[in-house]
Amino acid sequence: MTRSGFPAFQLAAFTALLWALVLLSTNNMDQPIVRLMMPMQKSWSRTQAILVIVMWAVMMAAMMLPSALPMVKTYARIVSRKGQVRNVWAFVAAYLVAWSLFSFAAAAAQWSLQASGVLSHMLVIKDRTAAGGLLVLIGLSQWTTLKDTCLNTCRTPAGFFTSHWREGLSGAFRMGLSHGVFCVGCCWALMALLFVFGVMNLAAISLITGAVIVEKTLPYGDLLARIGGTALILWGGLLFVA
Repeated sequence: MTRSGFPAFQLAAFTALLWALVLLSTNNMDQPIVRLMMPMQKSWSRTQAILVIVMWAVMMAAMMLPSALPMVKTYARIVSRKGQVRNVWAFVAAYLVAWSLFSFAAAAAQWSLQASGVLSHMLVIKDRTAAGGLLVLIGLSQWTTLKDTCLNTCRTPAGFFTSHWREGLSGAFRMGLSHGVFCVGCCWALMALLFVFGVMNLAAISLITGAVIVEKTLPYGDLLARIGGTALILWGGLLFVA
């Protein structure tokens, strides 16, 4: 824990652990537990469904925590002055709860695509026309008002805490959950790219993580998001036409 109250080492270690789990899963797909997380048949057992949700939750946490660090650091600096450093973990936990709830929707989407025969056994959309259409939709989402609103909120920690401040441990949880909701609204469509490149494709996971960090933390990230969206629209259009 630093003097500012920011648990840098602990968060870095936790994020590294999450990425280690992702790395182990993507490089050991022949292991029984990983096979359960990647059911190839159209119908899933209850155990498989639970493990698919867990897989998505771990993957989302690994991908999204790095981009949330500026917000967490700002909050830690505020509460450290009040001697409420433990609230930082409540904030982080609530943020991950939001993405865990998203994981239910992602797993449901995966099940639906598999049940309809759209996904291959490697969890990639088989039809190029369908993949192109999805790329166009994701690209268009980068230009929506929802994207702008959520991205601008995620890019301005000071503004977020000014308008959403809540005191205490429960307040920290509520703010973390609120930030998580904005973050989901900002990035949910980018996660759908995994159905185009492969749900367990480590390169795709890494690239999407990098894109999220760029959009949320770098200068002109909002402009870069639109440029990326335009590229996806053009790419998807070419696939659709082909």
